[in-house]
Amino acid sequence: MRFARLAAFGWLVPGGAYLLTRRYVQFGLSLGLVLAASICGMALGGGNLWPQPGDLAGLDLFTVLLAKAAGLIKFLAGAPYLVARLCGYSQNAFDGRLHEYGTTLLVIAGLLNLIALADALE
Repeated sequence: MRFARLAAFGWLVPGGAYLLTRRYVQFGLSLGLVLAASICGMALGGGNLWPQPGDLAGLDLFTVLLAKAAGLIKFLAGAPYLVARLCGYSQNAFDGRLHEYGTTLLVIAGLLNLIALADALE
């Protein structure tokens, strides 16, 4: 029960599992990094939508799997991803001039939150 609560709160609030384990410095750092990566990624026009079949047309299977994995990893950022979607920010992964950098930052935000969650649960 305690593990599930830590995992759920750690996913929803970036670094939240650190907060529940009273590791405040790590909580502040991970929260700041995930929020900064998410905000910068959205400012650069990164895509946070699941890749559509039309976007993946003509790509090989490995590239399609990577695009779908990246769509899932962006969801792992937790609250920043959910707040962005609820506020109406939804952009295709291939729109905009700087979409590569923005999408990469959104993926990094999800991975940072996953790393923080795994470290806090260790």
